[in-house]
Amino acid sequence: MDIEIKKSIKPIKYNLAIKELEDRLEMINDKKSDELIWILEHEEIYTGGTSYKENEILDRSINLIKTNRGGKITYHGPGQIICYFVINLKKRKINIRKFISIIEKTIIDTLSEFKIDSFADKQNIGIWHQNKKEIKKIAAIGIKVRKWIAYHGFAINVKNDLKKYKKIIPCGIRDKGITNLVKIKKQNYDSLNNKIVNNFILNLKM
Repeated sequence: MDIEIKKSIKPIKYNLAIKELEDRLEMINDKKSDELIWILEHEEIYTGGTSYKENEILDRSINLIKTNRGGKITYHGPGQIICYFVINLKKRKINIRKFISIIEKTIIDTLSEFKIDSFADKQNIGIWHQNKKEIKKIAAIGIKVRKWIAYHGFAINVKNDLKKYKKIIPCGIRDKGITNLVKIKKQNYDSLNNKIVNNFILNLKM
């Protein structure tokens, strides 16, 4: 099955990206387009998923967009890599639980190539890193499934401004923090995008 790979250099506005994903979903459903994996960054924006609560907004001045993905509130901005996708679960004979496992494995496999240990948590969706006794989130996952086609995506914090998360309760989790790759390990992450795509495609075939 063919997957189109897109890599945007300039930051993409959130609403424009979601519209493109939804348009692609309809085209895939009508068998008029390939599936999509799209690597990009967003301009600064906070997004609230279908289960977020108003008391998770700590600073009312933030620019918040309500979205139809699962999950709660998160922040997107420069220095964070977004991997969006539109993947036909029905054609691939993958259920939602299996697909989330594929995403988790993709992120964990990718970070391990940079000698960074990470793990999934059944209680708190996303990918986490532990340093001594501190557990912090390194990647967020939010998906929506329509017509058995999955879209939206996941975000990996690379060198984004972590102070932005102080304006919200990130993903509704109050007792754990947020980190990024450069805080964990200072090294060159220029190959991250390619490794994400390669591992995602590999794991989809398993």
